[in-house]
Amino acid sequence: MAIKYVPYFPNTLEGQAVLDNFIRTKRVLRYRDNDQVIERVQRGMPLYEMELKEQIGQNPNNLVIRGECLSACAYLRDKGIFVDLIYVDPPFASGADYAKKVYIRRNPKVVQLMAQIEKNLDIDEIRAFEEKMYGDIWDKERYLNWMYENLMAMKSVMSEEASIYVHLDYHIGHYVKILMDEIFGEDNFRNEIIWKRATAHSDAEFYGNNFDCIFFYTKSQSGYTFNPMFTEYDESYAARFKRTDPDGRRWDDRDLTAKGLQGGGYTYEYKGVTSLWRCPIETMERLDKEGRLYFTSKGGIRRKLYMDELPGMPTQSIWADIFPVNSQAEERVDYATQKPEDLLERIIKASSNEGMLVADFFGGSGVTAAVANKLGRKFIHCDIGINSIQTVRDRMLADKAEFEVLEVKDGVSLYRNPVQTMDKLKHLIKGLCFLDSLSDFWAGGIIHSQYGMMPVYLPNLMDSSTRLLDKPQMNRIIREALPDLPDDTRRVIVYYIDITDRKEIEQFIKEQNNQTTIEIELRDLKQVLDDVVVEDEAEWELSETQDNLFEGWKVEMRSFHSDRVLRKIEEVNLKAQQQAMQKRTKSKEVPYNPIKISDEGLETIEWLSLDCTTAVKQAPWHSDAEVKIDRLGYVILNGKKTQDFWDGTIKCDHKPLRMKVRNICGDETVFQL
Repeated sequence: MAIKYVPYFPNTLEGQAVLDNFIRTKRVLRYRDNDQVIERVQRGMPLYEMELKEQIGQNPNNLVIRGECLSACAYLRDKGIFVDLIYVDPPFASGADYAKKVYIRRNPKVVQLMAQIEKNLDIDEIRAFEEKMYGDIWDKERYLNWMYENLMAMKSVMSEEASIYVHLDYHIGHYVKILMDEIFGEDNFRNEIIWKRATAHSDAEFYGNNFDCIFFYTKSQSGYTFNPMFTEYDESYAARFKRTDPDGRRWDDRDLTAKGLQGGGYTYEYKGVTSLWRCPIETMERLDKEGRLYFTSKGGIRRKLYMDELPGMPTQSIWADIFPVNSQAEERVDYATQKPEDLLERIIKASSNEGMLVADFFGGSGVTAAVANKLGRKFIHCDIGINSIQTVRDRMLADKAEFEVLEVKDGVSLYRNPVQTMDKLKHLIKGLCFLDSLSDFWAGGIIHSQYGMMPVYLPNLMDSSTRLLDKPQMNRIIREALPDLPDDTRRVIVYYIDITDRKEIEQFIKEQNNQTTIEIELRDLKQVLDDVVVEDEAEWELSETQDNLFEGWKVEMRSFHSDRVLRKIEEVNLKAQQQAMQKRTKSKEVPYNPIKISDEGLETIEWLSLDCTTAVKQAPWHSDAEVKIDRLGYVILNGKKTQDFWDGTIKCDHKPLRMKVRNICGDETVFQL
């Protein structure tokens, strides 16, 4: 359960209306259930315990948080931390699934054999598979309620001078624009930025959609940070600079007279020309000495304007000069939906100054944190997916940033990502099966000897609004879901992740559920999840070593076994085999090349780290030495890229007490040494 609920905004004075201080009591955008979010806003943001997982550097002032936006904002507000700029790239409600490309590494024991195999087979075909990381699948109403609550949470941690950029696309952007008008005020809307993210492409039945929209709002109408940005001149403007100096510098001329200008000017004669000038005679003489005056054929004097001294064209709201991250880009980190650094650089430079705090609550690949750090800003990276946290942790380590890695302790083991857990839940609950007689509200049913068929409700881990079982959610189950059940239903099972107060909810059920004979049984979903967490297994040899190049300690990995990775590979192989059989004809055999893992299993290791500071398993991690094996098999040693293949060892100066190993799918296991 949450420790407490943090108000979105400061407590009101006695007698004041609560909602009217920060939100319209009547929503502008009307849709099904849009009033339910008001009750959650009134309750506040859930604050959970926050566990320090790792500290990088001696004086970290940056945060990497694994958890939901709502929980992270509750923590920040409770700590009195306010941000100066927010950029978020949340799910687009586009119905798309996003996958991570998982690469089998080289087995250091059989490098030569792997090289021989790769000569005959496609390297991607033998060494890679995809794993779904998260699903962008919502119904519109739930998505808008989810976005509303998250936007309210983000506003609550914005400083008075702060700005927010929300990156969406055509699927849902126009609805979210209205939400932002409600939350931030129409007068605080600054721009709708159109980012042309792709070249033209052909859609047979409609115009090509090759852009995203970014909504730019400020917390207040004045005093916010904005630094004008400039782009290169287009050809039509550059063509104005027709004249050139002997050194090749291009220039155009500008009027030096002050005729018609408000505020007057300076009247004097210069080189035979008398006029009302814009500048005093001292400035005129300096410009002449510097060769910046142009004497016309008609006896006039004008000022030279050099093109290379101008900042460029003021940036407009259509951005067609920033290109998406391509497959060969150096900044690419193989993360779905990764945005280019140039995009964030423009936003961060425009709406923040050095030393300010920049936050991204759907951090993904960590591009916001990376660019903020390079530009001298502090950063907060937040994401619910462990793959995101690992990606940004490694990325910021390589950039020499100092930061803390925190994890929201909301009592849920989300594996690598929520969508993976949702896919597994139906297999984890004993006896649960799909039944045609039940609506989509129910996950399925369990056949019981005493009660017959018992429908089962599961909260959606990708929708934070359903993870807390409170009175409004319980009322929805009673009023909307129970009446649609088959007449012979006698009992239902309602699983929850978090609950406001179990006794209070049970009493509420007794009071409200008097219209039916159906019993409601509450079950804690965390017990189901916690019972199935299986850690990876490893064998190693720890030794003190000394040679011409190194003196210290070495861990040599003998074997590594990840049951979860192997099960995933089995699924991929089975699917590939079935596809090959379907394509097979009488005259043609379709080749099937399964992914094979050696007995040692070392090719399923992505990263290792040694901690020489503490042997306590649950203590914050201190990485004294680490090795990461990239997708091509090359070693990244303590954040520095090399051209060496991994030899199966990791070394450090002092005796290691703990070792952490990350498999290629992202699971991490700590081993006591």
